[in-house]
Amino acid sequence: MAKAKTKVQYSNDDIKVLKGPDQVRKRPAVIFGSDGIEGCQHSVFEIISNSIDEAREGYGKEIVLTVYNDGSIEVEDHGRGIPVEYNKNEDKYNWELLFCTLYAGGKYDNDSGGNYEFSLGLNGLGLCATQYASEYMDAEIKRDHKKYTLHFEKGENVGGLQSVDYSGRDTGSKIRWKPDLEVFTDINMQPEFFTEMIRRQAIVNPGVKFIFRKQAGRSFETQEFFYENGISDHVTEIVGDTAFTSVQSWSGERMCRDRDDKDEYKCKINVAVAFSNKVAVTEYYHNSSWLEHGGSPDKAVRNAFVYQIDNYLKAQNKYNKNESRIKFDDVADCLVIVISSFSSVTSYANQTKLAITNKGIQDAMTDFLRHQLEVYFIENPLEAEKIGNQVLINKRSRESAEKTRQHIKKNLTANMDITSKIAKFTDCRSKDVDERELFIVEGDSAKGACVQARDPDFQAVMPIRGKILNCLKVDYDRIFKSEIITDLIKILGCGVQIDGGKAKSKKKDINAFNIDNLRWNKVIICTDADVDGFHIRTMLLTMIYRLTPDLIKEGKVYIAESPLYEINTKDKVYFAYTEAEKEKYIEEIGKNKFTIQRSKGLGENEPDMMSLTTMNPATRRLIKVMPDDVERTAYIFDVLLGDNLQGRKDYIVEYGANYTDNLDVS
Repeated sequence: MAKAKTKVQYSNDDIKVLKGPDQVRKRPAVIFGSDGIEGCQHSVFEIISNSIDEAREGYGKEIVLTVYNDGSIEVEDHGRGIPVEYNKNEDKYNWELLFCTLYAGGKYDNDSGGNYEFSLGLNGLGLCATQYASEYMDAEIKRDHKKYTLHFEKGENVGGLQSVDYSGRDTGSKIRWKPDLEVFTDINMQPEFFTEMIRRQAIVNPGVKFIFRKQAGRSFETQEFFYENGISDHVTEIVGDTAFTSVQSWSGERMCRDRDDKDEYKCKINVAVAFSNKVAVTEYYHNSSWLEHGGSPDKAVRNAFVYQIDNYLKAQNKYNKNESRIKFDDVADCLVIVISSFSSVTSYANQTKLAITNKGIQDAMTDFLRHQLEVYFIENPLEAEKIGNQVLINKRSRESAEKTRQHIKKNLTANMDITSKIAKFTDCRSKDVDERELFIVEGDSAKGACVQARDPDFQAVMPIRGKILNCLKVDYDRIFKSEIITDLIKILGCGVQIDGGKAKSKKKDINAFNIDNLRWNKVIICTDADVDGFHIRTMLLTMIYRLTPDLIKEGKVYIAESPLYEINTKDKVYFAYTEAEKEKYIEEIGKNKFTIQRSKGLGENEPDMMSLTTMNPATRRLIKVMPDDVERTAYIFDVLLGDNLQGRKDYIVEYGANYTDNLDVS
C-alpha cells in the first residue's frame, strides 16, 4: 500500500533571502554559468580581467598568472592597485565593497568619462563572487605608499585590512586564491586552459606581456605570451604560408546607438583578415573577452562579407546564368578573420560573456566592414579576383556535395524493407543488432552453401555478382551507379561518409553516415582462398575504407578465414589454414593413412563443412579488420589501389621480390 505523502506547510516565514557568501556559494552557476569545471575556469577569468583592464588603460605592461601545487592560483599586475581605503560616498571601506559586496565596482560610468573607457568588467561581480567561491583568498595591494593585505576564508574576512608603509615606487595588485570544492564540483584545471586563456588575451592586448608560471616541485615552469602587433600577428601566425592574399589590418571608431531613444556610445573596431585554401578561422573578441558564441560581430561579418563579395561577383559577371548567389559558408571556407572590438557600453548575453547582443555594435561593424572590403577590392584587384574565384569554387563544391548527399539519401534509404528490395539477399530472423551478422560472399554458388550452413536466426548472406569497382580510382557519381555497391550500402543501413573537403566540417549534414543505423554487429567478408578471392576481398575492403571507414575504426569488419587444405583420415578430418598447420597435422597423423587436397571453393563445400569452418561462431576463424595506423592504411591503399602510379612502381621495385612465389604466370 502506497505511503501517504506528508503535507508540508508553506508559510510566510519560508521565504528567505541569501546573504553574504551564500549568494554565490549556494548558487555559483548563476554568476559563473556552471558549478562545474567551466564555472571554476570562469572565476579565474574574472580576476585576470581586472588586471587586463588596468593594462589597457596604460597602467602596467606585464601580468603574471601562477598555479601552485596546492591548486591555488595567483594573478599579479603592475596597475594602480585596488582602492581599499574608506569611501565617503558609500560610507564603507572599499575593500568591503569590492571583495564582499556584489554589484560594487568602479566601471559603471565608462560611457561618461569614468576611469575605464573600455573594460572587461562591467557588473561589479567578478572579484567578490570569486572571493565568495574560494576556500581562501589573499590580497596584497601596493598603492598610495602603502602595502595592504587582506585574508578571507570561505567568503568571510579574517583579520580586517592590514597596512604598512611602503617606500617602493611600484604599484599593483596580487590576488591568490584557491577555488572551493564545496562550491564547484571540479576544481582540477589543466595547464592547457590557463595557457590558452592568456594566449588569447595576449593576442587582443598588443604590447602587454603575459607570463604563465606552473609550480613543479620547488621550481616553476614558465611560458611567455606577447604579440607586439596583436591580432595582425595572430592572423599571420594562423595562415603561415597558406594564404593566397596579404594580411589586411583595419581599424576605426564609430558612434553607436542600440535604440533611437538610447544614448550614443563609442565603439572601437580592429580587424585582421586574410584568405587561405588550407585554414579557415573566425575569432571574435570584445573588450578582450573571447566571444566563443559570437553574437553581434558574427552577424556583422556574415552580412558584410556576403554582401560585398556577392556585389563583386555580379559586377564582374562571375556568376553563370541562373546561378544562385553565394552563402556565408562559401566565404567562411577560405576566410581567416580576427576581430577585436571595444565599447563603452556592452550588453553580454550573460555573465560568462561568450556573446554580445548590442544592435548598435552590429550595425556599426557591418557598415565598417562593407566599406573596408569595398576599398580593399578597388585597391587590390588581383586579390579581389582570387577571393571571388575561390568563393565561387567553394559554392559550387558545396552544391555538388549537396546534390550527392540528396542522391545518396534517395537511393540509400536506411529504413526500407531491404529483404524484398534487394535481389538475392537472404536476411536473418533476428532484429537484435547486437547479434546480427552479415556474410558478404563470392557469387551465387557460395551463397547457396552459406545459406544452408548458416544459423538463420542471426546470420544473413549477400552474394557479390561480378567484379566490384576499385573505389579509390573512381568518383562518387560512378561509385553510386554501381548496383553492387549501392545494394551493399543499403544492406549495411548506415549510409556513407562523403569526403567533401572543408564543407565536411562546416555542414555536418553533408555526411549521410550514422553508425547508429548500422544493422549488423559483424560485417564478415567471406571469399575463396585463391587469387580471385583475395582480389574481391581487397576490393570490398577498399569500398568500406572509402565509403564507411568508421566501420573499420569501430571494429565491425571481419574476414572469414577459409582453410587451405582438407586432410582426411579414417577417423577424423583436419582443416589446415596455413602451410605450417598442414605440416603439423601430417606429423600428428604419423604413419596412419590419409588423403590431402586443396580446399574447394566455398560454393563446392558441403553445408556441414561450411558450418564447421566458416559459419559456426564456436569453430570458425575470423580476422578483425582494425588498422592500428589509419595514415599507414590510407598510404598503402593509395599506393596499391589508387592513382599513385609512381608510388606503386617504387613499391614494386622495393618489395616485389617478397611476392615472387605467389606470382601466377601460368
